[in-house]
Amino acid sequence: MLRLVIPKGSLEEQTLRLFEAADLHVHRSSTRDYHGTIDDDRIERVSVLRPQEIPVYVQDGLFDLGITGQDWVAETGADVEVLTSLRYAKGGTGHGTRIVLAVPKEHPANSAAEMPPSSRISTEFLKLTESYFERLRIPVRVVWSYGATEAKVPEIVDAIVDVAETGSTLRAHGMKIIETLLESDPVLVANKESAADAAKRAAMDDIVTLLLGALQAENKVLIKLNVGEGHLEKVLGVMPSMRAPTVSPLSDGGHAVEAVVEKGRVNRLIPELKAAGATDILELPISKIVP
Repeated sequence: MLRLVIPKGSLEEQTLRLFEAADLHVHRSSTRDYHGTIDDDRIERVSVLRPQEIPVYVQDGLFDLGITGQDWVAETGADVEVLTSLRYAKGGTGHGTRIVLAVPKEHPANSAAEMPPSSRISTEFLKLTESYFERLRIPVRVVWSYGATEAKVPEIVDAIVDVAETGSTLRAHGMKIIETLLESDPVLVANKESAADAAKRAAMDDIVTLLLGALQAENKVLIKLNVGEGHLEKVLGVMPSMRAPTVSPLSDGGHAVEAVVEKGRVNRLIPELKAAGATDILELPISKIVP
């Protein structure tokens, strides 16, 4: 039913991992294959293409659904419907990326507004950069970069606009970030005509639920335990949860308690629960959380 396109390159591994967690495993003959399938009748076929191209391809109806970056939707000006943001980047989940202006560490400017007129700026994001400096009313020369953008400073250009997660790569090349032009998460975008079709829209909504459920479950586990009546209040004082722990009565007068918690806290939480009077403590993996 749905023709899906997902990003090749830096987001590829995390995107495929997310689809796997959402029980939408993408089958390809090899990692170099640009096309694949998903064993789900809601998805007719899958292609893997550069995220720069995806917004326009979805706008033009070549695909019903695609994952790309907010930055490329803005850069291309594609007329698509953004169904949801997906908080992940090549470094993992829970964060996106930034489109930043960076200059050599010794450059006098500490913000975009301090850039000298006629500065040369190298970037893949021509329109974003030009419009940003137009709003500042600073005339700059924006030049296209075919890659290795940071290598062009300072001999060829004065500054760059590039993608950053932590900024460590730019710092390693002797640069400082002086402005964030745009914060960008991956987004699930739809062709507007396809989204207006009732059957396709229902399938899109299902995909959104599965992907967000898998993202919500990242780095979380389910803790289950038993506790006697005299220790319940103390155990609940220790037990964190997304909302409130679930407490159920047991036939012996005690209680069963369960809660979803951050995986990173478990190594300290379990001893604390045991010391508070909990018994029969179980830690269980979670694949999805759907509110």
